[in-house]
Order: sequence, then structure tokens, then C-alpha cells
Amino acid sequence: MSTIKNPVGPQSSKVYWRRRLVVGLGLLFVLVIIILIIVRPGTGNGQPDGKPKAPASTASTDAPATAAGDPAATPTKCDPAQVQVEATTDADTYEPGKMPQLSLSITNTGSGSCVINAGTAKQVFTISSGQDVYWKSTDCQTDPSDADVTLEPKVPVSSTTPVTWDRIRSSPDTCDSDSRPAAPAGGASYHLAVSVDGIEAATPKQFILD
Repeated sequence: MSTIKNPVGPQSSKVYWRRRLVVGLGLLFVLVIIILIIVRPGTGNGQPDGKPKAPASTASTDAPATAAGDPAATPTKCDPAQVQVEATTDADTYEPGKMPQLSLSITNTGSGSCVINAGTAKQVFTISSGQDVYWKSTDCQTDPSDADVTLEPKVPVSSTTPVTWDRIRSSPDTCDSDSRPAAPAGGASYHLAVSVDGIEAATPKQFILD
């Protein structure tokens, strides 16, 4: 049986150019794929998602805005010129045997809060008649203490526990004596002066012992 074969021999130039074009396009396609993998369009700043890289955090040594030294956080010490002290008693006249109860009030007349030491170590009650001092709370005081009190503007603060005067003369030299003389009564007039942290009341409180 005879076999018929396709002729073998040189082909036309169009066939060669077509083959070269196909090979060139294939190589170009491969290069494009490689570039896309490496570069990834749409990203920036070297980050995959296109967002700029955040700077590395550093520890801060700055103090908080409300540190203890901040005047807005801690009230300052009261200006004596802006503190009003007032002496008070529980009555104006005391019958025989009735013991006067002595108190005081403090008012901050400034525009901002302030702190004052209003402890018993800083309170002084003085009772006098004329030029004669009959009694002083610090003469025989025991266990005095300090106490910082915050005063709000225009808000009076009164002592919670009155000081009782036993109508007896006092002196640091007679604290252990039982023979201290009684203050004169029968209509005798007395004045109570007070001070807190060195700030004195402008006007003493007058009262009478019957």
C-alpha cells in the first residue's frame, strides 16, 4: 500500500513571524505576572494594605495633667486676707451654773477653694473682761491635733464640737490645781475672742454671766 505524506520543506515567512509573535507575547505575559506579584498595584509606603506605617511608640515621662502639683487638682493654702473668722456662743446670757458653749465659724471670702489648718492645735479661744484675761483654751489643752479643712468660696464652716468654759479662771501654772478661782458673775460682761491658724476674728462675741 502506498502512503501519501505531507511535503516537508521550508515554510513561508508569515509562519515564522506568527510563531515569534506568540512566543514574544507569552514572555511578556510572564513578565507582567512577575511584576504584579512583586509590586502589587494599589499599595503604598511599603505596606500590603496601602496604609502608612505607624511610628514606633515611645515611653512618655510627662506627668499627668492632674498631677498633685497642679493648682486645679489641689486647693492652695488659704490667704489670711480672704478668711473671715467669727466667734459664737450658744447664748447671750447665762444663768448661774450654766456653762457657756464656745464655737467658731470660718468663711472663705475668695473666689476659689483653699485649705486651712483648723485643728484644735490651731484654735485659740480667749475670754476676757476689760483688760483682764480670765480663760484661754490653750492654757491647759490636752492632745491638740492638726486638721486640714477645704473651704469652698462663700460657704461658712462651723466647729462641730463646742468648747465648754467652766466659768473658772485658767493659767498654765494652775492646770493641776483644784483651787482655781471662779470668774465673777452677777451680770458680769465677758468677751470671747477666737483665732484659727493665726487668723483672728474681727469682732469678739459679748455675753453675760448671771
